[in-house]
Amino acid sequence: MSVEHLANVLSAKARSSSWVVVFKALVTIHHLMVNGNERFIQHLASRSSLFTLHNFLDKSVIEGYTMSTFIRRYSRYLNEKSLAYRMISSDITKIKRGTHGVMRTMNTNELLNTLPVIQTQFDALLNFNANPDQLTNGIIQSAFILLFKDSLRLFSAYNEGILNLLDNYFNMRKNQCKESLDIYIKFLGRTAKLTEFLKVAEEFGVEQKDIPYLSQESELVLQQFGFSTTSFLNLSLIRV
Repeated sequence: MSVEHLANVLSAKARSSSWVVVFKALVTIHHLMVNGNERFIQHLASRSSLFTLHNFLDKSVIEGYTMSTFIRRYSRYLNEKSLAYRMISSDITKIKRGTHGVMRTMNTNELLNTLPVIQTQFDALLNFNANPDQLTNGIIQSAFILLFKDSLRLFSAYNEGILNLLDNYFNMRKNQCKESLDIYIKFLGRTAKLTEFLKVAEEFGVEQKDIPYLSQESELVLQQFGFSTTSFLNLSLIRV
């Protein structure tokens, strides 16, 4: 079938009243976004709206109450993933990384436009907020693993964007410095939240070798530029 027809079929499944059907549809859509032909996520991004599941609640079974909460959170993340693609014309989890990657070589104006998009998508992902005791069935477990993989790729791009930001900070205009400081402070908070998310992944059973050590990540980023978090914030306040 065509990409549009496939998207329509899955969207129709996501309007079911059953949490099982809806959750399976969302997991399938997420899988296709990540592993399918790029035309699929391009089509989703072209739609004026993707999911309107913020009020979804399956009262027919006891498990439906808990799973409905995660459906609402999961659908919000997929909405943000689709919107991010529309805004920056690429899936940020798939871009070239490294010293010569997209985020490290992006100019300041584009970087200041892109990082908030990443932040919003990252917030939606971390808001899934499941603990190991709630990952009780194969459907939510599949969603969690997809989110786990996205979190690492998304954070990698996010981190490289912050490196670029710090590298160019003292060459920025005053208004750009203010915006950069706000972005950096938010980055620190999100790094801490990701650490908690990865602890859940480890408790869930993800192999430790697949989980990066992030507790000192923010400080290490600054050390590459020769100053601590405190000294950077003090210098930033003087600069702005």
